[in-house]
Amino acid sequence: MTTPAARVRARLGHPVIDSDGHHVEFLPLVKDRLREIAGDAVLLRFERVTRGAEIARQLDPATRRQLAMTRMPFWGLPARNTLDRATAMLPRLLHERLESLGVDFAVLYPTYGLIPIHLDDEELRRASCRAFNRYAAECFAGFGDRLAPAAAIPMNTPEEAIAELDFAVGELGLKVVMLAAWAARPYQGENLPRGASWLDFFGFDSPYDYDPVWRRCEELGVSPSFHSTGMGWGSRSSISNYVYNHIGSFAASAEGACRALLLSGVPWRFPKLRFAFLEGGVAWACSLLADVLGHWEKRSRDRIGHYDPASLDRARLEALLAQYGPQAFLQRRERLDESLALLSDPDEDRSAIDEFARCPVERPEQIAAIFSERFAFGCEADDPMNALAFARGLSPLGSRLRAIFSSDIGHWDVPDMERVLPEAWELVERQLLDERDFRDFTFAFPASHWQAANPRFFDGTVLEAETSRR
Repeated sequence: MTTPAARVRARLGHPVIDSDGHHVEFLPLVKDRLREIAGDAVLLRFERVTRGAEIARQLDPATRRQLAMTRMPFWGLPARNTLDRATAMLPRLLHERLESLGVDFAVLYPTYGLIPIHLDDEELRRASCRAFNRYAAECFAGFGDRLAPAAAIPMNTPEEAIAELDFAVGELGLKVVMLAAWAARPYQGENLPRGASWLDFFGFDSPYDYDPVWRRCEELGVSPSFHSTGMGWGSRSSISNYVYNHIGSFAASAEGACRALLLSGVPWRFPKLRFAFLEGGVAWACSLLADVLGHWEKRSRDRIGHYDPASLDRARLEALLAQYGPQAFLQRRERLDESLALLSDPDEDRSAIDEFARCPVERPEQIAAIFSERFAFGCEADDPMNALAFARGLSPLGSRLRAIFSSDIGHWDVPDMERVLPEAWELVERQLLDERDFRDFTFAFPASHWQAANPRFFDGTVLEAETSRR
């Protein structure tokens, strides 16, 4: 029987690339690889991590709050749809079913492998990332014509990131990398609450220089992809409601990483790199672009002087105060200075007032070009806000952002894998996208993204001929 997805695919004149599906690891094999890499003691610590939800359920709400244990994901994988659960776990079955999903080629991110990139325990973090990467290379061997698994890359230090990049890409031959979008840096001091930390997005405030990591990605021909959650931060720290924590969490993490990269000047220093921000949609990116442009237009080097306290005409201000000030103001006019310094301190360090100094920008179009040419944004099929990426009339400077089709198969977001592509096509049926937009969304944008860092990305795949003509 022809599936709904296959019927949509049949009417298209182009392939479909899924840039963010998920496979669900067969944990016994991962654990055996971890034992081989680091021994039984590290494996035992990994087992404790995997029992986190079980442990949390044994604690009362007050204790969970005291320990900063937020509500964890639960029932997050297909169950009633057993075929889809097996498909996510068995690469050969997924490879066989791709046609029924209407997908020609899929980039696949881990599921359990999302956990180790953010573990505090360095030995466990590095060893488990390596175990998951060995697992991915081993289990997807022979299916590279249609499937590309992503490597998990920890980012707590540049050294460990580079070491795992060299292993996963250089030795294992994986060609997609999933970098942690942030690292939690513990505050220094005594008697601090559990988990007291700040978030490092690897930009200007980081204690480390991450340029060697971006350089190594460029040398290896891989595009940094970020797929971290923001659950547990700020308002997303409920001890009882996972949905409350999950909504907007990937967008929050992606936005933080994108903002840090941009204001740190990374896209300009590494012009060959393309960056992907996954599972958060594109609405946040449209908003961020508008916000960055608004700040640049008012607070960049040549414009911040408009707010320089030295530019204030004190005599005119005093005259206006005398003319329009209420009696209560006039009785206190000799204390005028008390009202002027706050938020307008004349002693501000003038060597630090250009907060766009790392961005070699002379025109707003240069910022828009980074968003529309160098960044890609993973968009789930059922998100109607995907249309914003193509709405030139709404986007600043008529920008068109690179939204890339991302199924999220393997997770609870997808009750039926065969309905994903039809859900994406609904934007065309509703006339929110035209067919050219849909081609860019499902093929042209993802193909150009993956080929930008590695022109041979699709060599040996079912898309080799199609992409070589681009």
